[in-house]
Amino acid sequence: CPICGMDLVPKEPDLSAEEKSYKKLLRKFWIALGFTFPVFLIAMSEMLNNNPLYELMPLKYWNWVQFGLSLPVVFYATWMFFERAWRSVKTWNLNMFTLIGIGAGVAWTFSVFGLLVPDFFPEQFKTESGTVHVYFEAATVILTLVLMGQVLEARAHSKTNSAVKELLKLAPNKAIQVIDGQEHEVAIDSIAKGAILRVKPGAKIPVDGKITQGETSIDESMITGEPIPVSKNEGDSVSSGTINGNQSFLMEAEKIGGETLLSQIIEMVNKASRSQAPIQKLADRISGYFVPIVVGISIITFILWAIFGPQPVYVYALINAIAVLIIACPCALGLATPMSVMVGVGKGAQNGVLIKNAEALEKMNAIDTLIVDKTGTLTEGKPSVEKIGAVHNSSETEVLNYIVALNALSEHPLAEATLRYAEEKNVSITKAEDFNAVTGKGVTGSLEGKKVALGNKKMMEEASAKLDGVLEKEALNEQQKGKTVSFLAVDREVLGYVVISDKIKATSKKAIQSLKEKGIAVIMLTGDNEDTARAVANELDLTDFKAGMLPQDKQSEVARLQKEGKHVAMAGDGINDAPALAQSNVGIAMGTGTDVAIESAAITLVKGDLHGIVKAKNLSDAVMRNIKQNLFFALVYNSIGVPVAAGVLYPFFGILLSPMIAALAMSFSSVSVIANALRLRTKSLE
Repeated sequence: CPICGMDLVPKEPDLSAEEKSYKKLLRKFWIALGFTFPVFLIAMSEMLNNNPLYELMPLKYWNWVQFGLSLPVVFYATWMFFERAWRSVKTWNLNMFTLIGIGAGVAWTFSVFGLLVPDFFPEQFKTESGTVHVYFEAATVILTLVLMGQVLEARAHSKTNSAVKELLKLAPNKAIQVIDGQEHEVAIDSIAKGAILRVKPGAKIPVDGKITQGETSIDESMITGEPIPVSKNEGDSVSSGTINGNQSFLMEAEKIGGETLLSQIIEMVNKASRSQAPIQKLADRISGYFVPIVVGISIITFILWAIFGPQPVYVYALINAIAVLIIACPCALGLATPMSVMVGVGKGAQNGVLIKNAEALEKMNAIDTLIVDKTGTLTEGKPSVEKIGAVHNSSETEVLNYIVALNALSEHPLAEATLRYAEEKNVSITKAEDFNAVTGKGVTGSLEGKKVALGNKKMMEEASAKLDGVLEKEALNEQQKGKTVSFLAVDREVLGYVVISDKIKATSKKAIQSLKEKGIAVIMLTGDNEDTARAVANELDLTDFKAGMLPQDKQSEVARLQKEGKHVAMAGDGINDAPALAQSNVGIAMGTGTDVAIESAAITLVKGDLHGIVKAKNLSDAVMRNIKQNLFFALVYNSIGVPVAAGVLYPFFGILLSPMIAALAMSFSSVSVIANALRLRTKSLE
């Protein structure tokens, strides 16, 4: 990139290229680390009294060893940083690579020059043994640390397409086509518009189209996020990737290939995940000002020493000008961000907040709007029994016994909810006989010679069971709150009903309140109906919500808010949330949700608990504050050292920049950064 110096990423997903790039950088990092570590040990050993290394050979030979070890680091593993630095100077888009390139390059070149012609340097620049102090360790350590950051960045890029890969798994690659009354298995790619397809029970629907014969119930949670299957009859539309229930049907293909809804979701996720602007690191912005100031001071230092310095004036002028560049290179600047991020990511993991990349932490700090999905995010995401009602002198236990007897033979999610409830209540299950599932209505069977029916109002009409006005009113009241009511009739008499709903998670209300107190606007978008959405919004004190939202609608809403200047986080758990998760500034997935949602998001909440967003926000605020503190520590010691390097103390005390001052400045800044970053481990995220 001509502006920030980062490697460019292809607009179209290229899994092999990105994986190769990551592996290449990783290999270079291990090479750099292998050669840098011994350089670091040799340099640090100088601080020891009676250094054991000097018993093997004198310091000047160890300097040559450091030189040899630094060559693969500088000229192979990290050479790209010098190329980026040169490009940034040519285009005058100064960034962190400019600072790294100048600082590390000058330090390394100065060290080589000191090795080759030590007599060129005044005595003030030499050690007790007569050698010039070298900075191979400073150059290689900072280059290796920056390379580590690049490896982490490349790893995040190589995983960008994981969401697309997970979505592609949802698309069936085979279908059953009916030709002249005969069924043939064909590849999806060969299906033409107008083709008649057979969809068998439990199979994925191959393309978008409409039912031409038969009826069924279809799991459309991929599109709506709602766990309860939708009844479909002749003429109704069906979508690719959704899952058929227990009935077979014929359908006509209307949209194929890239026209299908699933293909459009894949394309939306791909485009959204690729359209994010590269992170503009604070270190880059600082470098944009810091580089010209330091270079300016270096030039002024050369001019002043050339005019007023002692003989040989140009030697003093050159060496002090270079000394300014060396001392000004804040090696800890390379540590400032990675250290805080590394500790922050670890702290998040301990608290059930998994963070995919550093960018998510920075962006979370600026979030002012949170969009939340309803099902599986605010609610449990699965139907559960809320209430069993009994009428006509029947008991709740008796009603429950009949209900679970029928539902024991059903595969419907609502049936599973009643069976779980019966298990909690320790109710033994007696299976009914003559079981029959009536699509869109309910189930029937017989128990102990009695005819039993369970289902909606239409099922009661079919079973010739009359609902009284009071019971019907109670049911309507529950339905208006978005709950499902199934009536039980035994021998044509209604004995009771069951109310099933998707429970709101216990922590949702408190979490939303905490986020509002932080000044974050919370908006609920759901694929569910208006009544259910309003009931949930009222219970959670949410004033802003939209119902009936398809995947593209959720993504469009995120994009609209972003155009208004909002920084949007999106929390969801389903395939239908994936495009919006990828479009948002920060995507937050429930760990209890689908793999597609998790791969599309930058942050995953392990417990699927909305309170995790509060923790993520608190962590982001703490990490960003810590990074700014680290940048201060990274710069302050070096900034103090710059005047000394320029020679302001020479006229008064005869002091020039000594190797000890340079070493102390670099060591203190690095130690301060590490110690400050480690403070994050004690931070409470509640």
